[in-house]
Amino acid sequence: MFDGASFCPKCGGRRARIEADSSKAGCPSCRSELQHIAVGTASLLECAACDGVWLDAADFERLCADGEAQAAVLHRWTVGPRTASGTQAVRYRPCVRCGKMMNRVNFGRLSGTVVDVCRGHGTFLDAGELHAIVSFVKAGGIERMRQREIEDLKDEQRRLRQAQMADPHRDGGGRSDLAFTAGTWGAEDLLSLIDWLK
Repeated sequence: MFDGASFCPKCGGRRARIEADSSKAGCPSCRSELQHIAVGTASLLECAACDGVWLDAADFERLCADGEAQAAVLHRWTVGPRTASGTQAVRYRPCVRCGKMMNRVNFGRLSGTVVDVCRGHGTFLDAGELHAIVSFVKAGGIERMRQREIEDLKDEQRRLRQAQMADPHRDGGGRSDLAFTAGTWGAEDLLSLIDWLK
């Protein structure tokens, strides 16, 4: 997208990046003050010092689904994620909302972009990670992730059926160890989940 253009020539999405007031929240990475930014229909907090980004859970989901916001993200954040050297220690960061330490998660299980997540509150992304995630989503990464989950569930279903056939005298109350690892899920439950994911 050209600087000053109102619409993306490739996808037709409106370029929408509006900077607002600074927030009272501190950056989980460098402790600088975060600034409110509106990107398409999503609202986020951006750190001017380290280029980190905080998205509330609902805004992160909206960004992953909204082509207009994705176009604005791809235009603004053009650098790839910083790669960590093998000697650099993993740092857990506090949630912007509750202050508890966040979990580190490989986004979409396949993207290779590890982000900091506080379940229910939001996600913190280091410089370039938002661009990497939007690129992953636009390249069909979410669909590949769903397909992988379906394959994993089918594998678990096969293992569960094999365990049930190997020990046919077990009933629902006396599950084998393999069935126990699948929780309270039976073969029919896994089939229903697979159908739902399709």
